[in-house]
Amino acid sequence: MDAGGDRLHGTNIAVIREVYDSEYSQHGFSIELEKALHAKCSIIIIEPTPLGDETARWITFGNYIHKTAVLSGLASHLIGFFWPKSVILQGTFCTASILTTALYTASWQFDHCVKYQVERDRSRLARLPILGVLTTTTPVVLVRKDDTRRKILHCTVSLTAAAFCIYKLYHTVK
Repeated sequence: MDAGGDRLHGTNIAVIREVYDSEYSQHGFSIELEKALHAKCSIIIIEPTPLGDETARWITFGNYIHKTAVLSGLASHLIGFFWPKSVILQGTFCTASILTTALYTASWQFDHCVKYQVERDRSRLARLPILGVLTTTTPVVLVRKDDTRRKILHCTVSLTAAAFCIYKLYHTVK
């Protein structure tokens, strides 16, 4: 990595260093983060607080949208099974699931941050070999995770909720 970031020799860890060497340093930090994301580093440590906080919020918001899609889809299923006459309530949760799945897919599918989660477990953070040489005590640590199961889960739950809701609506109108 260049100017604000390091790539540790023999590792797949990138560090976005908080080094202010020009008025464009913030932009340089963003470029270094993009490079680390494109390089598919297994761990990315972000020292600049504004960039780290913004990235963590973006990932957390994506996680909330994913959870909303799954939980509203499951609620649609449960309502359909346990309260078969509540087609409108079932449809409301189904619609929420489909819309949040669509939002997640449209907004995060091509974003490289989707492959990362913010590591908050202090015991795991303490085991990182790099933490002793950081210039900040509160870095944001991103860990690369496989999100295939997550995507399959929320798409499956949303689509089966929609199919079940359509089936119930068809039989109610019939």
